[in-house]
Amino acid sequence: MSPNQRPPEQAASMPVPYDKPLCIALLNDMLRIRRMEEKSAELYGAGKIRGFLHLYVGEEAVAVGALHALAAQDNIVATYREHGHALVRGVPMNVIMAEMFGKQAGCSRGRGGSMHLFDRATHFFGGNAIVGSGLALVTGLALADKLQNIARVNACFFGEGAIAEGVFHESMNLAALWGLPALFVCENNFYAMGTALARSESQTDLCAKAASYNMPTRKVDGMDVVAVHEAATFAAQQVRDGNGPFFLECQTYRFRAHSMFDPDLYRDAAEIEQWKQRGPLHTFSNRLKAEGKLSEEEFLALDAQAETELQAALAFAEAADWEPTEDLLKDVYSPAAAP
Repeated sequence: MSPNQRPPEQAASMPVPYDKPLCIALLNDMLRIRRMEEKSAELYGAGKIRGFLHLYVGEEAVAVGALHALAAQDNIVATYREHGHALVRGVPMNVIMAEMFGKQAGCSRGRGGSMHLFDRATHFFGGNAIVGSGLALVTGLALADKLQNIARVNACFFGEGAIAEGVFHESMNLAALWGLPALFVCENNFYAMGTALARSESQTDLCAKAASYNMPTRKVDGMDVVAVHEAATFAAQQVRDGNGPFFLECQTYRFRAHSMFDPDLYRDAAEIEQWKQRGPLHTFSNRLKAEGKLSEEEFLALDAQAETELQAALAFAEAADWEPTEDLLKDVYSPAAAP
């Protein structure tokens, strides 16, 4: 295990600086993501979800901590590992599940599937299958806001593998050059598919790359929802105050393989187990219990509530209709020529 793949130290023992309602909200959203993702893996094995499926198990603190720091009117762009982002952003779980089933009731009418969740009402602009594509999209959204004098944060989540793409450097350069209101959140889980960071990047200090474009940066423990929330709150305010773009690196770890097709032969089992000891759910819930902000009964109730929501979402997705065959050419840019 290289130094870059070692988990960060245990979260500081200092008190969680939030009142109980916010603490419960953060924990609840991490639980909702975990239960939905675990069930999605089962459904994939059962053939209910098809195509590609990239799970967020282990990384929940990043989406939850960051999205709770953003406002309802802020724009969000994510990657193909975006189920958790969509859920926390406010896309209903039943609509997400229907989309992954390919049903018409899904947020993209069943046409996008797992990698292309989209919801205009919550300012959630994907779900994008192409590595790094969200960087260009969020730069365009931020430019549009600046030209229209709209005070809003445009946040983009992306993996460290996207930093090897040209679009990362183009987006960083233009965002900094034009002082755009963009928040770049790098979910650094140390493996771009099956390639360790040190095997693909000569400079593994990702903040140094962003700083080379004269952009403020911050590196944070992405397994600690409090650390992410604090850093994202600060970064978002910097952007909202008109100080230009901000780069936030969240060092996290996915407990499962890159996708359901990945045999995951490039990591040691001991490395995965070591990171699991820093799992965001049990470390945060343990801190809350130690501070008297959460009881075991309350934790179990939250978990049961997440399971109830999940079962309702499954029932909704199962009962939802498929898109009629006569509608399949609707919204197609270039329909097939008539025979």
